[in-house]
Amino acid sequence: MSDSGPGNAGPQIPAPQVLMSRRFRGFLPVVVDVETGGLNAARDALLEIAAVIIEMDADGKLRRGETHSYHVKPFEGANIEAASLAVTGIKPFHPLRPAIDEKDALTRIFKEVREAVRRNGCKRAVLVGHNASFDLGFLNAAVTRADIKRNPFHPFSSFDTVTLAGAALGQTVLAKASLAAGFGWDSSAAHAAAYDAERTADLFCQVCNFCLPSYLEAETRARQLGWIDEPAATNGIDPTSPVADETSP
Repeated sequence: MSDSGPGNAGPQIPAPQVLMSRRFRGFLPVVVDVETGGLNAARDALLEIAAVIIEMDADGKLRRGETHSYHVKPFEGANIEAASLAVTGIKPFHPLRPAIDEKDALTRIFKEVREAVRRNGCKRAVLVGHNASFDLGFLNAAVTRADIKRNPFHPFSSFDTVTLAGAALGQTVLAKASLAAGFGWDSSAAHAAAYDAERTADLFCQVCNFCLPSYLEAETRARQLGWIDEPAATNGIDPTSPVADETSP
């Protein structure tokens, strides 16, 4: 006769470990913010770019990782709108501004992103941004100008914290969403790529961490549907599953 009392519940089966390689279908979220000379990605200068790697703790919670940020020289023939400089406070041609060429900035950032993708067993990076289509548009335009062949980011999919913050917090402006989430906001530091990227990363992590219980339930259903196989050689990614398709959104 078995004893099913609370003190003799039998061995507990540990919950499956949350892996970054599965949390977003094999994509590694990387927050990107750009400061520019206008709104036209093909015509206007890229002046600053920052990328923040998203990390995962042992309990599956996301947190902000390293920031990689560069001042960028305007490409030859670039347009720069005075109204944009009035917002950002950037002085593109100041002699003491430590700016580097677009290709150099992207090459340095992409190296860090690729290393993070490999470290987490992911297939590709996916851009996270506040109004993500803007940042992704400028990133892709700069990649084309610089003739960079190995872009670690998905070419069109992205995560937009405007949508996430609107759904979770009822705010869509980055400053207000950050304050509603309980983070500070320094108006004097805003409109610098590194600062805005870090606040966006904090916001993204908090909203995703809110959703962790929902994700765990969904992953259980994914196992039941046979979508998840866990061969050690692929860090939890089944090569036959939709996760392995880098071009699929």
